[in-house]
Amino acid sequence: MAYPAAVGAPAVGAPAAGATAAGATAAGATAEYPRDAFGRPIDVAPAGAETLAYPAYQAQQGYATESGQPGQPSGPGSKDPARRKSSVALIAALAIGALVGGVSGAGIYALADSGRGNGTAVSDSQGPSNVVVNNTDSVNQITAVAAKASPSVVTIEVASGQDGGTGSGVILSSDGYVLTNTHVVTLDGAVSDVSIQVKADDGRLYSATVVGTDPISDLAVIKLDNASGLTAIDFADSSKLNVGDTAIAIGAPLGLSGTVTNGIVSALNRSITVASSAAPSTPDETVPDDSGQSPFDFWNFDIPNEDGSPSQAPTANSSISLPVIQTDAAINPGNSGGALLNGEGELIGINVAIANAGGSSSTAAGSIGVGFSIPSNFAKRISEELIADGAATHGLLGASVTTASSDASSTTVGALISEVSSGGAAEAAGLQKGDIVTNFNGVPITDSIDLTAQVRVLPAGGTADLTYVRDGESATVSVTVGELSS
Repeated sequence: MAYPAAVGAPAVGAPAAGATAAGATAAGATAEYPRDAFGRPIDVAPAGAETLAYPAYQAQQGYATESGQPGQPSGPGSKDPARRKSSVALIAALAIGALVGGVSGAGIYALADSGRGNGTAVSDSQGPSNVVVNNTDSVNQITAVAAKASPSVVTIEVASGQDGGTGSGVILSSDGYVLTNTHVVTLDGAVSDVSIQVKADDGRLYSATVVGTDPISDLAVIKLDNASGLTAIDFADSSKLNVGDTAIAIGAPLGLSGTVTNGIVSALNRSITVASSAAPSTPDETVPDDSGQSPFDFWNFDIPNEDGSPSQAPTANSSISLPVIQTDAAINPGNSGGALLNGEGELIGINVAIANAGGSSSTAAGSIGVGFSIPSNFAKRISEELIADGAATHGLLGASVTTASSDASSTTVGALISEVSSGGAAEAAGLQKGDIVTNFNGVPITDSIDLTAQVRVLPAGGTADLTYVRDGESATVSVTVGELSS
């Protein structure tokens, strides 16, 4: 069976970067028939015609030319099918090339229908071999993002004795630092001594060791052995996201490496509580209310062991509060630690959890369109601290809080301070028992989970503006947080 050529492979017969058919003939070589980005013969201008290397956006502007320009049929609405077909091929190449390679003049060689008919070197695509394009007329933004980002996403297989599971990760550096979830590399806190095998997008296998884990954020960094030349993920600024933005997930759901799904950013400034066996026993400053909301389950290690028996996660002895991006892009067990990307192929989040309609993690059916990712800005800080120090720090407010709406006397939505610790950050900022926190560092606070999650985003010693309501009056103070004990 013949498989289609990989996106980004040099076109058959395409000249090298900067070369033209005319130049090759002048040098005494037999000129190849010029071909477009998909290996099909194309017409070219006569020898000596000017050849220009346009940036992607300039080449695209060339498609909309006025009727009657040289080399185009005249008359209103007239079209040349051959030219239209070559333009579509170039659009497909640009859709991928604009995200992947920039303008290098090598690899993709296509016809810019600008009215001159000259060959235009567009872009050098470095896309992965498993991004398959069968229909060049329908290449879209998702294909382009997959081509750019897939080389930076890996599949992680973790084993300890008879237990094991599969997750995902994103490459941080060319020499093999990889970011993933703590629950991936600890089998949800069950073990600390594991063997890790990582499969890259190009099929190469690596052994890996744990650099550091941070159970409070459920993030971890591993290092691939003897790795070089890997493609690091590009980070986006997650603080600039909008609800409705494109969200594309890449990972290994159910062990299926390189799976691509898409959706939108469904909600921002969301916070969830996740049951954890890896988290420390230090109190999370949050007093559970009576709302009946259960913590979301970790969902990676419900994949069977090698012998076919179900993988048993340990009983959670604690919980963590996470700030998350909510998305309807389909993510499932095995996507843990994988990438959530924007329309430019940049990382906006690390996939961490999904909601289910009820039941335990072992019986959950998978994605119901409510998934959660750790924002890239938070993930970047944690990964940098783990690489530098093997551990990460988190802020501590020094107060116990409950959800204000659980207090019958409250008329304000927010986090109700039920106790202030002596000598803590809250006391130093002048906060008192009975204050209701409504905003923290620009993020609206609707309950105790929101406040705890946002405090944890800060490193030890970080500062934030905190808005609270006392006796019906609102005030804002600056808070310098303490350090959460590990």
